[in-house]
Amino acid sequence: MEATIIKKDGKATMDKDFNFMLSLLRNGEYTLTIKRKTKPRTLDQNALMWMWFRCVGGALREFTGEAYWSTKEGVETIHDLYCKKFLTKMVITPKGERTELARGTKGLSTMEMSHFLDAVKTDIMTEYGIQLPLPTDQYYSAFAPSTKPNIKYGNN
Repeated sequence: MEATIIKKDGKATMDKDFNFMLSLLRNGEYTLTIKRKTKPRTLDQNALMWMWFRCVGGALREFTGEAYWSTKEGVETIHDLYCKKFLTKMVITPKGERTELARGTKGLSTMEMSHFLDAVKTDIMTEYGIQLPLPTDQYYSAFAPSTKPNIKYGNN
């Protein structure tokens, strides 16, 4: 059973009657958890990320002389390396062993994706000296001559 709660101007409202919802429960003990609703990353955020990784792939191709970096596989490798760098967490396995798990970008919220893009942009500038543009930047259209994505960047 789910209900949506919206808090605005200090007042919370719910789309279902709470007492009615409780009346539908069978006898027993329950736990009520309220979590903030998040929006998944946008298609425009995803497109910007892949455009950036293609740019890095092209730069790596020039730097190393290896065509691999500008192939689809090479660009996906860049993606995987950045996921490992910025989306890794330490977990304990059922056997008690510590291991690192890297998340992908597919399940990120818009805010998580914004943080990931910030980290990638900063790292690429620091490591490679490449200034990756945002859609709001003056010369973005020269970087991405196709249509300008409607990317909401920051705390969405």
